[in-house]
Amino acid sequence: MIRPVYAEMLATRIIPNVDKQLARQFGLGPSHRSLGMFTVTLDDVGVTALDEATKRADVDGVYAASFYGGSDYPSGPLSGEFLGVLAGPDPEEVRSGMDAVKQMVESGAHFEALDESEAHLLYAHVVSRSGTFLSKEAGVKEGEAIAYLIAPPLESIYGVDAALKAAEVSMAVHYGPPTETNFGGALLTGSQSACQAAADAFRDAVRSIADSPLSK
Repeated sequence: MIRPVYAEMLATRIIPNVDKQLARQFGLGPSHRSLGMFTVTLDDVGVTALDEATKRADVDGVYAASFYGGSDYPSGPLSGEFLGVLAGPDPEEVRSGMDAVKQMVESGAHFEALDESEAHLLYAHVVSRSGTFLSKEAGVKEGEAIAYLIAPPLESIYGVDAALKAAEVSMAVHYGPPTETNFGGALLTGSQSACQAAADAFRDAVRSIADSPLSK
């Protein structure tokens, strides 16, 4: 039975007035005076949360990095699997963006476990209206629907193929395995209903492999 697996926020900080030298390293614009940073245990949830923040506050996602090997091999107890950074004109906007991140991580986007030990995971999340971060990543207009599909290597290829065949969707980005966290997947675009159908097909395909790994 599939069950949700939520990510955990591990560390957060706001820099009210970022140093100009550091700002240059991030390629920040003149309106990016404040930063909000967070680490989280599941990277794709972190990316989704970063994008959500851009819809809820006057912020941009300026840094998003998954860590090699995933959350089982962190560089420290608060590193997790992902570091996200928001930038905005002032601490208040950044704080609003961070609130959106927290809400999405704790009760919004989530992975799904295919086994009791939660070792076999997939991510089949539909972003009904993309923010600035995922729109840029997918090369689409802001506000488009996106099916965000992630699974282990073989499962991701099989699942993405099933998703593409199940609905009128287009491949915007293919994350060929292995990624930094040794998964794979894709961002697919289309209508909201088409993205939902694609996500459902992806989930079913990945689950079929979990149920019968050596089936031809």
